[in-house]
Amino acid sequence: MKAKGLICSRVGSLEDLEISSLEIPEPSSGELAVEVRYGSVNFPDVLMVKGLYQQRPPLPYAVGAELSGVVTKVGPGVSDFAPGDRIASYAMTGGFSERTIVQAERAIKLPDAIGDAEAAAFLVTYGTSYHALMDRAAIQPGEHLVVLGAAGGVGLAAVELGVLAGAKVIACASTSEKLALCEAYGAEQLINYQEEDLSAALKNLLGRKGADVVYDPVGGDYSEAAFRRLGYGGRHLVIGFTAGNIPKLPLNLPLLKSASLVGAYWGSFCMHYPAQASRNHQQLAQWIASKKLKPHIGKVFSLDESREALRWVDERKALGKILVKVG
Repeated sequence: MKAKGLICSRVGSLEDLEISSLEIPEPSSGELAVEVRYGSVNFPDVLMVKGLYQQRPPLPYAVGAELSGVVTKVGPGVSDFAPGDRIASYAMTGGFSERTIVQAERAIKLPDAIGDAEAAAFLVTYGTSYHALMDRAAIQPGEHLVVLGAAGGVGLAAVELGVLAGAKVIACASTSEKLALCEAYGAEQLINYQEEDLSAALKNLLGRKGADVVYDPVGGDYSEAAFRRLGYGGRHLVIGFTAGNIPKLPLNLPLLKSASLVGAYWGSFCMHYPAQASRNHQQLAQWIASKKLKPHIGKVFSLDESREALRWVDERKALGKILVKVG
């Protein structure tokens, strides 16, 4: 069966992507066939198209690592899902395609209280931020959490989860519009690092005590500036590098502060510890269903506009999550 989607036939540029059709196979062992309703744009989608991500899907493929949809058929050995089940999935590919195949272990059933759009907007961003803050940083109530890139997908999820955990959140972003969104999601302090020196602004807010945790999906020059404002025993979470540059940190800084650089690669965590990852995702789904968390959907594009949706994330225009409405 062929399905329409945003197809990557060669790596290198967003301009090479085309709306076309791709043959969708029958589900194999452990797989689900899915009719896609929404795809969600994440920065790794852009990196994969450009050939800059750690994983490179075989070409050609339909772009879109995250999706919500309805199961149409289950493959051999699948007992936890049935046709008609509504799911969210981190599938690596196929999110911007009318139909796709996903691994059952990368999908979760959705409660009725979570809509299709919300369902496509939480697994990657909230999954990443939950894993980073809870599993890797073990954040505690009352701790000071500095979030860089705080209005993007993972950043805003970190703000919201930090508030839920009882942390005092300092949101750092590049525009007043982005910071206003962070404030609405519970950030106590705001820093515009396009207008202020980040290190000086953090020192003014935190004094000699410094921050307990830095959540850093940005990289570039901001990483060292934020690390210098960590307190004794602080944890700097390395999430990604949306600024483009991978920073080089002077190693005397973690020595003098007894501070930790802590990697938080959610995709690898899901592969190495699928049972724990599943528990995390079920907890997040419960919080969203009960309205303790609310993914912010900044803009929804049509499937025909999906290349532009990727540009929005690549150019850092996104507030919260950017979705592609497929079905």
